Amino acid sequence: MERLQKVIAASGYTSRRKAEELILSGKVYVNGEKVTTLGTKVSGNDDIVIDGVHLGKEELVYYLLNKPRGVISSAKDEHDRTTVTDLINTSSRIYPIGRLDYDTTGLIILTNDGELTNILSHPSNHVPKKYIAKLNKAIKIEDIHKLKDGVMVDNVKCTPTRVKVKKTDLEKDYSIVEITIVEGRNHIVKNVFKELGYLVDKLSRVEYAFLSTDGLKSGEYRPLTIKEVKKLYDYKIKN
Repeated sequence: MERLQKVIAASGYTSRRKAEELILSGKVYVNGEKVTTLGTKVSGNDDIVIDGVHLGKEELVYYLLNKPRGVISSAKDEHDRTTVTDLINTSSRIYPIGRLDYDTTGLIILTNDGELTNILSHPSNHVPKKYIAKLNKAIKIEDIHKLKDGVMVDNVKCTPTRVKVKKTDLEKDYSIVEITIVEGRNHIVKNVFKELGYLVDKLSRVEYAFLSTDGLKSGEYRPLTIKEVKKLYDYKIKN
């Protein structure tokens, strides 16, 4: 017997968090009975229906996408804008793990594996993400030290694991900074620099965990290997 939200997530239908929302909103039925209690346990023989769709086991798939600028990090968009799932040629119901802003480029993982989504999304697992940020003005040395020591954003301290100034052009007044963080809060990189008085003109995520943009042009994607998926699962074990 397993908890209902875990079974839904493991099936690839959606993430565990979204599964909990579906249960609480009364959209999940087990053997014909509406279930709204989190933690309800089910077996492999139970008939689970979500929004009128019978839950079935779906082959798990994993993709790494180099997201272009102007693409939405969502499975669908109410304004009919291009989403990251539109760029992947698959019949599986996939969704992105985490988000990148509309104007942010770089790596994003798409899958139908709810368990992996939880592992990579949970802050306690400390999954590193490396970004390259172009700032609207040259960064000061004292602000680099502040960045390394950690910056308060919405009363929570964000401490990068690595900060490196790649380039500073005093004549044109801008800096390019490499920053690695383990956080997943929305707009966190932009907000960290904003707290120090800088705007991020361009932002790209160049590494996600041990994965990089190497070999992937903007808009290109590839399936993850079994070895890579297992290594991603290791983040739960190691932390």
